[in-house]
Amino acid sequence: MEELTGREREVFQLLAAGKSNTEIADVLVISVFTVKSHVKKILRKLGAMNRSEAIYRYLEMAKSDASSGRTT
Repeated sequence: MEELTGREREVFQLLAAGKSNTEIADVLVISVFTVKSHVKKILRKLGAMNRSEAIYRYLEMAKSDASSGRTT
């Protein structure tokens, strides 16, 4: 799996917090189009079909990393 960029991680944190594309754009001072682009890339990199699946996969990876002692 590809590593998320710094900006993708920022977008993903807000996405995981339940923010809409418009809210994410406002917080990060970027366009909604740019947010949509980042979300598409995040979904692709995580192998997820939608936001919910991406969050689930992220939480599963974080749980796996924590149990193995790895840090991200």
